[in-house]
Amino acid sequence: MRFLAIMLAVVAATFAAPAAAEQWPTRNVRIIVPYPRGGNVDGAARILAGKLQERLGQPFTVENKPGSEGLAAAEAFAKSANDGYTLFVSANGPVLFAPEINKRDAYQWKRDFIPITTISMTPLVLEVHPSVQARTAKEFFALARERQGKVTMASPGAGTTNHLLGELAQSTLGVKWAIVQYRGNAPATNDLVAGHVQFAFDHISVALPYIRSGALRALAVTSAHRLSSLPNVPTFAELGYAAFDAQSFTGLFAPAGTPAAVIERLHEVTAAILKDPAVAEKFEKLGAETVIMTPAEFTTYLEGQDAKWLPVVRDADIKAD
Repeated sequence: MRFLAIMLAVVAATFAAPAAAEQWPTRNVRIIVPYPRGGNVDGAARILAGKLQERLGQPFTVENKPGSEGLAAAEAFAKSANDGYTLFVSANGPVLFAPEINKRDAYQWKRDFIPITTISMTPLVLEVHPSVQARTAKEFFALARERQGKVTMASPGAGTTNHLLGELAQSTLGVKWAIVQYRGNAPATNDLVAGHVQFAFDHISVALPYIRSGALRALAVTSAHRLSSLPNVPTFAELGYAAFDAQSFTGLFAPAGTPAAVIERLHEVTAAILKDPAVAEKFEKLGAETVIMTPAEFTTYLEGQDAKWLPVVRDADIKAD
């Protein structure tokens, strides 16, 4: 009788887990964001959270955990229960680079995360202070080569996409500039606008108001096509710099071991949300383009980003601030 009771309990547990997953969600879902309120990733998470709540009938709460290049937030997420009630909306740095830069195996996305879908992509723009005597990207790179080590670049932090693109450009072009690290986009942009540094690779969402006002001059963008917001600014690919195709992704993740039914439901609903033209318009205002990938496509994309950028981190010996 005892053996029979044990077997019945095992069978019941086996069927209970899929059933619970199919009923998901039945309570509040946390979305951890490794940045403070107000930025692109936070904005994307809040748009998505509101729409998920509308469609699934349960609260989706954004929880901001900034600091330490996103390491602390990503580590907390990796250790969370894999029941579908904790999700992660993040970008390149915390997902791909923070463990390498901090020399810690606190988590690895391949081991600890399930990629669900990309949410959006944000291109970068090469921008210069108006005092810089260069009207095109080629002229600017020639100027940097002529003044080896004397041209100054603003970076919002070690290991950001902005920083890594600056390192990649140096090694690709055979030039050297002085990279000045700041703690975030705001102080980096403020010093660039003030002329304390000369150029930056910056997210279009941050740079656009300054470019439109004439406070900064745009020379090239990293997107695959010209941006409607800057139609006269060429892409790096047009100029022959195909390697400079850096963009910041915002993506949705679940902890490893989350039930497949929850992943499928999340992907289905998120894809439907991102296809809504009104939602796409909200992302455009953030300077981003909505992009939908399947979990398999997103995984392949992340593997490609690892292959491209981790050698840059290692070759430049980038460490945490």
